[in-house]
This record gives sequence, C-alpha cells and structure tokens, in this order.
Amino acid sequence: MHTPITAFYAGLLGILFFYFSVLVVKGRLNKKILLGDGGDHHFQQVIRAHGNFSEYTPIVLILLFVAEVNISNPIILHLAGTALLSGRFIHAFGLRRHSGPSWQRVSGMLLTFASLITLSVMNILILYR
Repeated sequence: MHTPITAFYAGLLGILFFYFSVLVVKGRLNKKILLGDGGDHHFQQVIRAHGNFSEYTPIVLILLFVAEVNISNPIILHLAGTALLSGRFIHAFGLRRHSGPSWQRVSGMLLTFASLITLSVMNILILYR
C-alpha cells in the first residue's frame, strides 16, 4: 500500500510536533516544573499549544490515510493536508502569543475543522461511489 500524501503531511506534522515538544521540555527545565504548569500562565499556553496539536492531529491524519487508501481525489487530499498543517501552526502561534481570542487561534481552528469535516465526509461518501 502506497500512501505518499499521508506520509508527506505526517512527516511535516511530526516535525512540528517535535518542535512543540521541545518548547515544553525547555520550559520545564528553565522553570523547574516537572508536572503541570506551576501556575505560570505563559507556560500553560505553551503546554496547551502542544496538547491541542496532539488532540486534533492524529484523527485528521487517520482520516487522511483512510481517504488516500480508498483512492480519493489527490487534490482534495493535499488541500486537507495543507489546511491541517497550516491550521495547527497558526493556532499554536496564536495560542502562544495571546491568552484570549485572536485571529490566529480562530483561523487555525477553522482550517483544522475544515480539514476534519472534509475528510470525514469524504470517507463516508466512499461507501456510495
């Protein structure tokens, strides 16, 4: 089974996840916080950027994989992968910079949701082709 589209986006997202992980580890070492956020609001934002990424990315990658295995339109798969990648990056950037609502957090979530719903519907519609 050959899934180059999923492999490409999984690789890029894996690198991004590693970067977010390094930020959390560096924060823990610098602040000497082994568990939780130590009441540090900025560090909580770093932790949540990492956590939010890990909550949404796996399911969307699974949906991308299933759609690719079922020979879905590669253009739509690339659009969904690009939306997920850019959405996760933009959302994390906004979450690290702003404690409240921001255009980055909103647009990042909208891109992530667009990818999630597009791939979900595509996978359901595979039954009817």
